[in-house]
Amino acid sequence: MLRSAVRSVSSSNIRPLASLGARCASRVETALTGASLSITSGSSRAFSVSARSMEGSTLNSLDTFTEEEEMLRESVRRFATDVVAPKVREMDERESMDPDIIKGLFEQGLMGIETSVEHGGAESSFTSAIIAIEELAKVDPSVSVMCDVHNTLVNTILRKYGTKEQQDKWLPPLSESKLGSFCLSEPASGSDAFSLQTRAVKDGSHWIINGSKMWITNSHEAEIFLIFANVDPSKGYKGITCFIATKDMGIQIAKKEEKLGIRASSTCTLNFDDLRIPEENIIGGEGKGYKIAIEILNEGRIGIAAQMLGLAQGAFDKAVPYTYTRKQFGQPVGTFQGMAFQIAQAAVEIESARLLTYNAARRKEEGKSFTKEAAMAKYWASVIAQRVSGQAIEWAGGVGFTRETGIEKYWRDSKIGAIYEGTSNIQLQTIARFIQKEYS
Repeated sequence: MLRSAVRSVSSSNIRPLASLGARCASRVETALTGASLSITSGSSRAFSVSARSMEGSTLNSLDTFTEEEEMLRESVRRFATDVVAPKVREMDERESMDPDIIKGLFEQGLMGIETSVEHGGAESSFTSAIIAIEELAKVDPSVSVMCDVHNTLVNTILRKYGTKEQQDKWLPPLSESKLGSFCLSEPASGSDAFSLQTRAVKDGSHWIINGSKMWITNSHEAEIFLIFANVDPSKGYKGITCFIATKDMGIQIAKKEEKLGIRASSTCTLNFDDLRIPEENIIGGEGKGYKIAIEILNEGRIGIAAQMLGLAQGAFDKAVPYTYTRKQFGQPVGTFQGMAFQIAQAAVEIESARLLTYNAARRKEEGKSFTKEAAMAKYWASVIAQRVSGQAIEWAGGVGFTRETGIEKYWRDSKIGAIYEGTSNIQLQTIARFIQKEYS
């Protein structure tokens, strides 16, 4: 049965992810119909063109998606257009996420994209999650990052590192109704994440956590929290451990930040005063938190790349049509060479960010190394998001500078891309280390 995200949207327009047919985690294998090699005796050429695929080879472009992924893209696009778009400006002005949007994301199956059917999810591919994040960001990056953090960080940690008992307990509510939050950053540990000061002390069958977290996404609306704390400071980062907790255990929202962009997405400071957590709520084992954080943030950076990619495309899609309707000196402003070349270059840059993002996603799915590729995608997509959204304002002129069009919001939202889940300098440092290792 099809579910509607909100009453005003009919089930014929929006289909939940869980109803998108057979679930596939790998790409559809489409035979290459291009140039194949043949060697014939007595021929001066070793190449011939054939419509047949190279025997034993299957090569796909980065624009090749499974049927399920294509259906998901269309479903999320409709949800974003019909449900999210009418609320974007109001949520931005109020700096608050509309509860109906959160409810709609769950009802559409977008909060358990990779989670197994057994645990209430869609059991789809990682690329499916990236598609959803990108499509939501075209309309509202605030909604996109909420979906991103919940899927690529919170759910993935439980799927990869949780015990069966933990997965059975926590994944169903995370798929169906309860928003999750990832709590790593602190006032004194941003890029140097492993210098965190939050402590956990054993007390019988429980752990007592004291400390605070800062810049925590989803924290105002979340009900389930993954908290990183050090159980043995003498071991340094090897004492860092991941705990799962619920808001009703005593997590305090100390401050909700007022931000330049992604205003509807909550970003809060959290305090833990003798927060008592059962020992069975440790994920991955004592002292394994640093390993979990490193691995999961590499994956999460592809999600942020997708968010920035969608943002850039959203700004482009809003501004460019205006340039062909606005006339000056007797012709549309978008047809003047100066502006036309800017638009063309922006299109190339968006496409380059898209290729980097989907390449990193596919490498992750294929079990290949993707740390460098994720850093490249996250860095470049954030650069392009800022550049294109800024240009989009200029293309629309004075109208683009007003709030009415929503174009200026994309630029405000873009600035965070160079900061969270690893600053641009951290991404460049990561890329540089891979280059040094390869060439030295």
